[in-house]
Amino acid sequence: MNPYGMQPQIILLKEGTDTSQGMPHLISNINACVAVADVVRTTLGPRGMDKLIHDERGVTISNDGATIMKKLDIVHPAAKSLVDISLSQDAEVGDGTTTVVLLAAEFLNQCKAFLEEGVHPQVIIKAYREASVMAVGRVKEIATHIHEGKSDEEKKELLKKCAITSLNSKLVSGEKDFFAAMVVDAVSVLDPVSVDLSMLGVKKVQGGGLRDSFLVRGVAFKKTFSYAGFEMQPKCYDDPKILLLNIELELKSEKDNAEVRLDDPAKYQAIVDAEWNIIYDKLDKCAASGAKIVLSRLAIGDLATQYFADRDIFCAGRVPEEDMKRVADATGASVQTTVNNLRDSCLGTCAKFEERQVGGERFNLFTGCPDAHTATIVLRGGSEQFLDEAQRSLHDAIMIVRRTLKNPNVVPGGGAVDMELSRMIRKHASTIAGKSQLFLNAFAKALEVIPRQLADNSGFDATDVLNRLRQKHAMEGGQNYGIDVNSGQVVDTFEAYVWEPSLVKINAISSAAEAACVVLSADETVRNPKSQPPDATGMQQPGMGGRGRGRGRGRGRPMMR
Repeated sequence: MNPYGMQPQIILLKEGTDTSQGMPHLISNINACVAVADVVRTTLGPRGMDKLIHDERGVTISNDGATIMKKLDIVHPAAKSLVDISLSQDAEVGDGTTTVVLLAAEFLNQCKAFLEEGVHPQVIIKAYREASVMAVGRVKEIATHIHEGKSDEEKKELLKKCAITSLNSKLVSGEKDFFAAMVVDAVSVLDPVSVDLSMLGVKKVQGGGLRDSFLVRGVAFKKTFSYAGFEMQPKCYDDPKILLLNIELELKSEKDNAEVRLDDPAKYQAIVDAEWNIIYDKLDKCAASGAKIVLSRLAIGDLATQYFADRDIFCAGRVPEEDMKRVADATGASVQTTVNNLRDSCLGTCAKFEERQVGGERFNLFTGCPDAHTATIVLRGGSEQFLDEAQRSLHDAIMIVRRTLKNPNVVPGGGAVDMELSRMIRKHASTIAGKSQLFLNAFAKALEVIPRQLADNSGFDATDVLNRLRQKHAMEGGQNYGIDVNSGQVVDTFEAYVWEPSLVKINAISSAAEAACVVLSADETVRNPKSQPPDATGMQQPGMGGRGRGRGRGRGRPMMR
């Protein structure tokens, strides 16, 4: 026992470590998450605003939730969970990235009052998880299978409706019908089993208008770096054989310290000729294979370019790997690492190859490929930022169509599902005795943030719209009623073809509820001090020279000030 009656101090953490815990810490985390949601709140829906983000990499204009979250570079540990769910929503289903952030923040905001009154977070977490399971189950109940008994043409029209709903809130919404048809055609070309999006390329070319964009049912890529002889090569072929290589076709330069010792000067020419013979042997074998198009991942030099031009063969070196892979899959060719024993089975073919001028760029187009489960969308637009946002918009639409193809269940959009889930959970809460009733009602109220924000962003009175929606959903058969952002009226959004895949809503509710539970379950944050390099602590005083210990720099010269 300590004779002085004092307890010895126990040091557990490194000096400078910052800890925060208790209720103020939890409320601070919730406020941080709400602040993050406030950034993307105004981007929701067809009338949502764009954000202009300026960083060291340039200017980004976007209303895509995942893009904004990524660009903001959030460092708050609790708020980063919202970034994570937004990115996972983007990777999993492609759309609903703003929705998931708003839902998670609203779930937290609604329970803040209970936490301040002393309710234990685990009680709220239990109620939220129960409500999340109920909501997901209800979404599955009201989802409609859109492909049953439909012809291929009818299926395409329905997929186009889903793509239009996604494109409604994007920068390219003015041409939503044009791009929806293009997206559906592009995804329909892909392998119906895997629907592999790596086989769908999107190329951007500045200049022209959005309507100048086009779809290539095959492979298209920009002309690669070429030498002078390239212009003498043919630029159009019908049914050509295609050879894909992963080797260099150019003379290798000797190393700087290379040394060749000769005992006979006559042998010098033989060594020089050997280099040329090696490259000519490779080129002769390529030409003998019967290929009319030679593509290589590595460089094709000026000698090889002129050689192929003399024999009416098209060549391109330094082809990007993803384009090379798509050409291989589309034409049936296999990439060769040697030119020895080139058989016909190694070569690919296509119905037509041509080089086409698109704006200020030249594109190589392979169309009519036998195994063509690949397509390329060539986007046109005025500025680089506009093209980037158009590409992000098309990515969301492509993901939605892909998901609907694999899981053809849709639910009405425009906040209809959220209002129906809110009504259902409120009705269930009224049958429960105890505090859980309050937390379920908080969850139900949080779901109304989607139609409320849609109304706010469209310039309508959110309170009035929500009251009309509640009245419709309380009636028999009113589960499909949502907000029409053009008129501010309450309409049957399913009849108006405002659809979204049920998977988007299921994933958004599950992820948002889980993220809210994660933030609620953290009652302490520990920040470790940044470790300093060993030489950074006072080894050299300011004003002193490098190695002269204060006597000046170099050889005794005084330091210039």
